[in-house]
Amino acid sequence: MIKHIVSWTFVDAAEGLDKPAIVDAVVDKLSACRNLPGVLEFELARPQEGLEASFDLVLCSAFDSVESLRAYVAHPVHQAAGAYIATVKRTRQAMDYDTAALG
Repeated sequence: MIKHIVSWTFVDAAEGLDKPAIVDAVVDKLSACRNLPGVLEFELARPQEGLEASFDLVLCSAFDSVESLRAYVAHPVHQAAGAYIATVKRTRQAMDYDTAALG
């Protein structure tokens, strides 16, 4: 299984939206990717009160293969979400890993 973890911070305002509205828009756009082929797990999380958070949003997802992850990244629905995120993100961090390679 391939894990795909991405976290973002977003600008404070863009196109008349404040940060909470920007995060809502990103969640809506990414949620459309939830049922793309090869997706095994798909979880979006925002900071929770009383818990540490360095990001405004994190995506924790899993795929059945590297090929499925690549197809997800190239899928038009994901590309559209990514294009929007590129206009409102301040930072992005990501890590992909194969769970079979873990000791």
